[in-house]
Amino acid sequence: MDIARANDKRRAAELVAQMTIEEQATLLSGDGWWATHGIERLGLPAITLSDGPHGLRRIRRNDSWGAGGSVPATCFPTASALSATWNTKLLREIGAALGREAQAVDVQVLLGPGINIKRSPLGGRNFEYFSEDPLLSGRLAAAYIDGVQSEGVGTSLKHFAVNSQESERMATSSDLDARTLHEIYLSAFEIAVSESQPWTVMSSYNLVNGTYASENHALLTDILRRDWGFEGLVVSDWGGINDRLAAVEAGNDLEMPGTGDFNRKKIVSAVQEGRLSKASLAQAATEVVALVLRAVAAHKTDASFDEDAHHALARRAGAEAIVLLKNDDKILPLGSGKKIAMIGAFASSPRYQGAGSSMVNPTRTSNAADELAALLGAGNLVLARGYDTEGDTTDALVNDAVNAAASADIAVVFAGLPDSYESEGFDRRSIAMPPGHVRLIEAVAQKQPNVVVVLLNGSAIEMPWAPRVKGIVEAWLGGQAGGGAIADILTGRANPSGKLAETFPATLEQTPTFPNFPGHSGHAHYGEGVFVGYRYYDAKRLEPLFPFGFGLSYTEFAYTGIRSSAAVFDVDHDGSVTIEVTVKNTGSVPGQEVVQLYVHERAPALPRPLVELRAFDKAALEAGEEKTVRFSLNRRDFAHYDADTRGWAVTPGTFDIRAGGSSRELPLKTSIDVAAKSLVSKHLTRRSLVRDFKGVADGTAFYEELVHALGFGALLDSTNQAESGGLTQEEVMAIRKARMSAFAFIDEIPVNKVPAFSHGQFSEARLEEMLRAAGDEH
Repeated sequence: MDIARANDKRRAAELVAQMTIEEQATLLSGDGWWATHGIERLGLPAITLSDGPHGLRRIRRNDSWGAGGSVPATCFPTASALSATWNTKLLREIGAALGREAQAVDVQVLLGPGINIKRSPLGGRNFEYFSEDPLLSGRLAAAYIDGVQSEGVGTSLKHFAVNSQESERMATSSDLDARTLHEIYLSAFEIAVSESQPWTVMSSYNLVNGTYASENHALLTDILRRDWGFEGLVVSDWGGINDRLAAVEAGNDLEMPGTGDFNRKKIVSAVQEGRLSKASLAQAATEVVALVLRAVAAHKTDASFDEDAHHALARRAGAEAIVLLKNDDKILPLGSGKKIAMIGAFASSPRYQGAGSSMVNPTRTSNAADELAALLGAGNLVLARGYDTEGDTTDALVNDAVNAAASADIAVVFAGLPDSYESEGFDRRSIAMPPGHVRLIEAVAQKQPNVVVVLLNGSAIEMPWAPRVKGIVEAWLGGQAGGGAIADILTGRANPSGKLAETFPATLEQTPTFPNFPGHSGHAHYGEGVFVGYRYYDAKRLEPLFPFGFGLSYTEFAYTGIRSSAAVFDVDHDGSVTIEVTVKNTGSVPGQEVVQLYVHERAPALPRPLVELRAFDKAALEAGEEKTVRFSLNRRDFAHYDADTRGWAVTPGTFDIRAGGSSRELPLKTSIDVAAKSLVSKHLTRRSLVRDFKGVADGTAFYEELVHALGFGALLDSTNQAESGGLTQEEVMAIRKARMSAFAFIDEIPVNKVPAFSHGQFSEARLEEMLRAAGDEH
């Protein structure tokens, strides 16, 4: 903890000690929808919290969810778009801009970023989250947090944790095993907390394995604070408190929005009756006061921001987020002097942000039709509406679009998902676009051979029409400057450099959670385990529509070399190993390439994904330029979560390091022999299997004793003899064959059955002695 933070905590504790129980309890709930309570007699002011992750939603009235509207603010691209930039420097820059705007309208805490894992493309709030991969999500979130907090405004990392669906989100338990929880759903939060220390973390609505996240002591105290070292405040999602007393005990400090006297009286009564400790109440109140003191100290009374500069930043970010998915015959960029048919209502009236609590009142907006007219000349464009606001079309609208396309050299069709198809509060029913959009694309493509489709959507969609068009541009929900960003990419003013941060499946049936998403009747079963997103497609050898990490450019890149700083990496003694990857721009124009580094374990102790993203960087290269990108891998990059020991374990062996431009295009490979201590021993019980004793340090003697007790000692002795030599090849092969069959049975026997198998010669007392000895070693 830094000195300033420690001083805030000390001063906060002193103020709380001067408060009555009623005053302390008052601090634990908001004053209205967006503010905390102040304590006037102690000079403690209130502070304001505000949505949202991609733009400030400063509601004009504190007593309202949204009535009266919000103040104008820059609407940046949503998280699904920003994640496609794979650019931490850009995320930091956007975060700083958001911080300046928050200071300008007197907001002390910005409620973002959202980093829940995209378990299914049907997630209704996927536009507000970064990725299906925890490393990418965590690193981008850390950069965003650094940017916002550099301006003296706090962030609220959300939604903690395992909040992957909108359906029944306040009543559904996310049920999953410990390994999946830690490797997939907590890792992004851990990275963001460890690297950037957000001022607050927001607990989620849902339950986790049967316990509400807002009252989950294991999540909020044991993991978040003790294991990760989180130093800030935990705030509930709005309306996310179930049992206020249990939430206080678990470490959920601030309830939002305010509930007046309702929960305050419960807290006061519980303390007076001894059902809630004074220490727990004081601790939560201290966290609230410390947050207020930190915000007050960082407040800027004369803050302002440059609307033009922020709009320009939004345009640059929108262009860098765009992913070029298809570019047959180099149909893009659009050449000068050609007649372009602009088809689809989204060309003039774009969908540029998601719906729900992150809805921003933009300072201005742009559209692609006007921006392209400014760049190419209005005389070179012909427009056709194509469909209505819900994506429905008619024969007349289709005929107008076909005629426009036939009169042009190239048809650019704008399509995607209307507001009603994805929003906070509900999950999507399919990954299909509106039938009217599909019909329009297919009709235009039948008449015009040169078709480019520009997509405006917050999450993955299916594209049955993809083989019939030459170009596909994923423009996401690109923010208020998204129209200009699209125009920059289509005309070549900007070279596309976006890469998918989520897999685009060919069909819904291909997805990892089909047909079990979303969960219903109070439970969401995470049966796919760690095999989320590209991990699943790789394991099942499925060919998605577009893989994780994929994206084209107007130039070409060649991966020319990979080198490791060491052939052997001892994870217990060496701090890190350096990997160098060399990439060259072999094309004729400048461009940016996202260099991706994945790790593959050749002989894992548990089923593991084929490859997992472990590092990335974005390199800007002039035409013909070559650069070497350096990555540092540490122990954690080779580890898996061991549920028995509740820690991160590394299996000694060979790991392949692969590098390239997407999860399915990894042309470079080097190998490292990873040295590590033997797997940390399992927590051995009477239900442990015989084979588990092989996992304990110096456990060979225990294992062999059990094998002898089961009556297979002769086979074990003959195996040792075969390994030491002195037998013919035929005898060795016979022993190995017998061993394979016998030990498949032996190793699976629970140790509590060994006394009975041995007719009591291996006693219950000896079993208990062995269990104690194995446990004592660790």
